[in-house]
Amino acid sequence: MIPAMATLVLRDDRFLAHDPGPGHPENARRLRAIHADLDAQAIAGTRTAAPRQATDGELTRVHDDGYLRQVAATAGRGARQLDPDTCTSAGSYEAARCAAGAALQAATAVVSGEAQGAFALVRPPGHHAESARAMGFCLFNNVAIAAEHAIAELGCRRVLILDPDVHHGNGTQHAFYARRDVLYVSSHRFPFYPGTGWFDEVGTGPGEGFSVNLPLPPGMGDAEFLHLYEEVVSPIVEQYRPDLILVSAGFDTWKDDPLGGMRMTELGYAALFGLFKSWADTHCPGRIAAALEGGYDPAGLVAGVRSTIGIFAGARAVPAPLESPVHPHAREVASEARRILRPYWSALAGH
Repeated sequence: MIPAMATLVLRDDRFLAHDPGPGHPENARRLRAIHADLDAQAIAGTRTAAPRQATDGELTRVHDDGYLRQVAATAGRGARQLDPDTCTSAGSYEAARCAAGAALQAATAVVSGEAQGAFALVRPPGHHAESARAMGFCLFNNVAIAAEHAIAELGCRRVLILDPDVHHGNGTQHAFYARRDVLYVSSHRFPFYPGTGWFDEVGTGPGEGFSVNLPLPPGMGDAEFLHLYEEVVSPIVEQYRPDLILVSAGFDTWKDDPLGGMRMTELGYAALFGLFKSWADTHCPGRIAAALEGGYDPAGLVAGVRSTIGIFAGARAVPAPLESPVHPHAREVASEARRILRPYWSALAGH
């Protein structure tokens, strides 16, 4: 029997119809591997649903009308190149609307109490998409759209977006750069695509201090990512007290990812998402929702998604604290981030 407060998993074969072209790393094989794994061994405490499509009004909270028309014009047509890395096919527009809709549905379910955590298994991903530009495999910024919906329609006042994808989520950061009702946190490889996300990108105007960037050299693994989130982000979250946590769940930090160059493992993902869930348990119980971003090795995607859903649903125990030594580079990143952010967050004063 599925408990009433199960973790919601949103999936749909319409996401498979998005085809960015032969040899593209962001391909349907990614989701097929996840679907096959979940079908072969269901995770206790979960329920599955199909997502709805986002409406024009929901999309234009983040994206320009003209850009929406540009993407809509690709529907039912052959390959269209929107960006050097981003190509559409006949099914891409519908898939992208469903991806945004899935993120909206995930946020709505956890805020309303219909679900205890949610994961939207979507493609195309979203965190690079700017208000008027496709970028980095992304068409619509799924998590940013969900955050705007949570504020406009669900009564949320402090939304925390966590982005542990190996790439910086430039589109998400820019959407909220001058605001304090959304706190954006990104850990990412630097220098790396898209070239944004240095320490000093902290926001502007009312949003100054509400963009938190943790730029890392390649080769970092479980201990380093946990150290950063525990030493830098955890005190900030304690002070911010979010009423909703959204996660841009990229798994291209996986040790064998062909693009990422990091060394995360399944144990590390379980520990990291266990930390994220502990913040939700403290500040907004049950209100944590993830949407899939990057990850280009099927084994890494399966490991990351299964670990995350298991943690959200309570089907997997959070691992004991990792005992691996933390690389000095990660300690330096943590120290510099604390120095830059201390003027905005008194919780970092003793760190």
